[in-house]
Amino acid sequence: MDHHLIISFLLLVFASSGLGSTEELHVSSPEMVEKINSLNVGWHATVYKQFAEMNWKEAKQMLGSYGGWPKDSPPKVIKEDIVSDIPGSFDARTKWPGSIHPIRNQGKCGSCWAFGASEALSDRFAIASGNKIDVVLSAQQLVDCDTDNFGCSGGYPLKAWQYMNQVGLLTVECYGPYQAEDEPCKFNGTPSQCPSGQGVFQVYKAANAYAVQGEVEAIQSEIMTNGPVEASFSVYSDFFSYKSGVYVHTTGTIVGGHAIKMLGWGRSAEGIDYWICANSWGDRWGMDGFFYIRRGTDECGIESGITAGIPYM
Repeated sequence: MDHHLIISFLLLVFASSGLGSTEELHVSSPEMVEKINSLNVGWHATVYKQFAEMNWKEAKQMLGSYGGWPKDSPPKVIKEDIVSDIPGSFDARTKWPGSIHPIRNQGKCGSCWAFGASEALSDRFAIASGNKIDVVLSAQQLVDCDTDNFGCSGGYPLKAWQYMNQVGLLTVECYGPYQAEDEPCKFNGTPSQCPSGQGVFQVYKAANAYAVQGEVEAIQSEIMTNGPVEASFSVYSDFFSYKSGVYVHTTGTIVGGHAIKMLGWGRSAEGIDYWICANSWGDRWGMDGFFYIRRGTDECGIESGITAGIPYM
């Protein structure tokens, strides 16, 4: 589908959902937070300064996923492997110390699809190499150079993995710092020096790109075996106010699609199963940048758009 047609379609969907109406002028408000916290739904909300006066147009810039892959172009490979003895809880940060890289911040650019992909592949290189390959791969390169996606206007996670399979990524140091805006592409796959003039020139590729069957055990098996995955889900306005606990959509209208890194699972003291996820809104949101979301019910579509790839060693 044409880029402009996609944007027009999404704007139409947002408009029909009531976004920007007088009922909800801002993404986060004390009234919404008070309502969520009074309902005792298993998670706690707070008003973040950066979201308190944010309007819908600005909020959409914090997202950017069109879904795991285009509906008219389903994945050619869908992994369904199930391992035995799946534990009740699992955290990649504990399983592979030092391999899971710090929370990043996409800023006001719809580049979540690029962050989820580049972060998961960075972690997987560290895991597969026993931390000998400890790199932070460039989300900005995906924003600038992945012509099958649309930079800060959004994209499909699977297409990001396909780019990393076909072209590969440079490190942040080599490509240049993240700009949170569309820039001219600085690397076309031809061997050369680092565009930034710093770092070591090395292209890091994914050996493949695939989806994971939307079943809990298949997703768990993939994370346990190979490391974090990228997940795409629908974001409602209440998600911006998430502070802690196990998120479940409680109130507010849909804002758009978002992609994040999923790295484990567990069960809360209240008996709610959840996924452990890393957001790309900096470490001052949620639980130091991380959040839990209900597991096993395909909450907001979180289990229906899982993508990944194996690092090419």
